[in-house]
Amino acid sequence: MAGLLLTGCSGATETERDDDGTVTERNDDASVFDIQVGDCYNFPSGATGEVETLTAIPCAEPHEAEAFHESEIDGDEFPGTAEVEKEAETECVTAFDSFVGLSYEESTLDFTYLTPTQQTWDQLDDRLISCLITDPATAEVTGSLEGAAR
Repeated sequence: MAGLLLTGCSGATETERDDDGTVTERNDDASVFDIQVGDCYNFPSGATGEVETLTAIPCAEPHEAEAFHESEIDGDEFPGTAEVEKEAETECVTAFDSFVGLSYEESTLDFTYLTPTQQTWDQLDDRLISCLITDPATAEVTGSLEGAAR
């Protein structure tokens, strides 16, 4: 598992959603701050470190990741990158079991997460951890991995 850090958004476009909040059209410039549990995404080419946008994709189409959990970090002061990543790993591993139907340790699936940076914490009051599930056996998945039990 590896984490990506959120950065401030510039130039991101609004993601089209239906009345239930489901992504209906591909958006190559979806803000990381618009991620919702149940959304499916592709990462920017060669993404490591900080990202501002992802490609939002209807889950019925091939995609690299699916948002399966989110949580807020408590506190007024940024706890530091290492502490934020530790909390993200704990949150994502804990939520993984109920989402997949199998513990992370037993699963062939993996996850990554998006977390605040010092900058987004201070400037945007960002406290959100977003957990994204992936399948390392294949570049893309079609449909949801909820209940995959693998």
